[in-house]
Amino acid sequence: MAEKTRYSDEELQEFREIILAKLEKAKRDYELLRNTITLEDGNDTQDTSPTFKVLEEGAAVLSKEEAGKLAQRQQKFIQHLQAALVRIENKTYGICRETGKLIAKERLRAVPHATLSIEAKKAQK
Repeated sequence: MAEKTRYSDEELQEFREIILAKLEKAKRDYELLRNTITLEDGNDTQDTSPTFKVLEEGAAVLSKEEAGKLAQRQQKFIQHLQAALVRIENKTYGICRETGKLIAKERLRAVPHATLSIEAKKAQK
């Protein structure tokens, strides 16, 4: 029997559902981080006494910086998931960009936006 060169439409649909669920959660998480940065959630030191405000300003700045970094990472993750959906549409999803072979289903279920097989990923190191 010839080696399989792409996943079937049914298999691609399974991966689409996994990706859509992760994408929905990622977008919610991104919005939470964005609200933290822009203080839209209202949890700030604005309504506390000046003494506490001075003590907490440093922590607030650090917290905003960390939230900003996390938001950037989350946005990048969302872009990778969206690119995976495009690969599903053009039926190239799950094909390693280095070896041209299928990426293991187990890997794609764990990292649905993967573009490299385990072997190709290890070879990069």
